[in-house]
Amino acid sequence: MPPWIEFSAVAVCAISGVLAAEGKRMDLFGAMVLAIVTAVGGGTIRDLCLGVSPVFWIEAPDYLHTTLIAALATFILVRFVKMPSRVLLIADAFGLALFGIIGTEKALLHGAPGTVAILLGIVTGVAGGIIRDVLRSEIPWVFQAEIELYATAVFGGALVYVLLNQWLPPAESHRYISMVVILGMRLAALRWRLRLPTFRTRPPSSR
Repeated sequence: MPPWIEFSAVAVCAISGVLAAEGKRMDLFGAMVLAIVTAVGGGTIRDLCLGVSPVFWIEAPDYLHTTLIAALATFILVRFVKMPSRVLLIADAFGLALFGIIGTEKALLHGAPGTVAILLGIVTGVAGGIIRDVLRSEIPWVFQAEIELYATAVFGGALVYVLLNQWLPPAESHRYISMVVILGMRLAALRWRLRLPTFRTRPPSSR
């Protein structure tokens, strides 16, 4: 995986973490914590599951430095510029696309079966956001019925990546195609309100 993709992923997720602090009356420290857990939370869980030691941001602290710089810049910017509410959704969508395939590819490189790689891709993409939302006292987006195709988008892209690598000769284009699948599914879902069916129990029949 080219380093610029991983640095872009942590930067975008750090931005979404800071933007998620809006309305929560958090200070700089609180916003930075949200940025860090969003940026490195999913990848940390992935590396622990794969037995990778040390985890990626401890082995290469530049990922953490990138997170802090992006978070601080965003924190300062939003004090002077009003960000549209959809900026958080767009930043989060890019984070999903990047981290979802980063996690899937790393799992495959460590010998994980395709199904496990897809699952770890989903974990890498959404776990940081789950921790972020728990810390800001919200139901995580991935569990909200009104949030359009969140983990499902990562599943779709990760599945495409695994299948491309199984059916075709290795190529860098596989990762970019799969990232576009995730991003396209998420943005299309936001545009046209595409959602999975909501769990509902059948009401008891009257007699």
